[in-house]
Amino acid sequence: MSALLRHGRYVLGENPVTAVAFGLFVVLILLALVGPSLAPHDPLASDTARKLEPPSARYWFGTDQVGRDILSRVLVATRLDLAISLSAVTLSFVVGSGLGASAGFFGGWTDRIVTRVTDTIMAFPLFVLAMAIVAALGNTLANIVYATAIINLPFYARMARAEVNVRREAGFVEAARLSGNGSARILTVHVFPNCLPPMMVQASLNLGWAILNAAGLSFIGLGVRPPTPEWGIMVAEGAAFIVSGEWWIALFPGLALMLAVFCFNLLGDGLRDLIDPRRRT
Repeated sequence: MSALLRHGRYVLGENPVTAVAFGLFVVLILLALVGPSLAPHDPLASDTARKLEPPSARYWFGTDQVGRDILSRVLVATRLDLAISLSAVTLSFVVGSGLGASAGFFGGWTDRIVTRVTDTIMAFPLFVLAMAIVAALGNTLANIVYATAIINLPFYARMARAEVNVRREAGFVEAARLSGNGSARILTVHVFPNCLPPMMVQASLNLGWAILNAAGLSFIGLGVRPPTPEWGIMVAEGAAFIVSGEWWIALFPGLALMLAVFCFNLLGDGLRDLIDPRRRT
């Protein structure tokens, strides 16, 4: 454990950008956990007497078209958007990497089936496919997670298949096989852990894409339903008021969305350096 902590300090000290990304990630997690408690006002309470007020000492981010506090809504929306992205990426990572690793290690009909499934998904424009799934099943929170997971699944399946296919004939695999290990144990204990570094980078990138996908679905009316606070809904509601000068309605949730995607994109390199066994020297 001490060696792992020393390695983590070395990686963060060597690359300040990685430290900034991890710092932003910690801030996002904390806001997701305690954001509703920090909200200065009820995010759902409307006050038409104070609608469209610009940022001020009382309303730091201003108010929207029905008088709701934008800062409170941005803070509360952090939990929902992170929950959607983390759930979708976790589901697609587990299912996709499992299918891809099995296809790359065993080959044969397993490889053919998994390849055809991923090719079929990739044949569609991914956001359009997510729209079709949510429109067909209904725009509930669970269906948004499923749709986001389905469109991200081919990335992990293809990457896991390629990484396992390269390593399945390696010397350490042959040594494990000669030691009496079964195929399932060799795959899960010896081969798959060595495939994690590039997949962690992909998972970090997919977290940002998942947030953008959820926000995009909400923007076009197929995501989370109003008046639930969600960054995509808030940007969509504020877009109509930019021309008339009420810029703050769309700006602040858009900045929160941008910072989250920026954080996850930068996080990938740091995760690769932390997990890659070749860096632990």
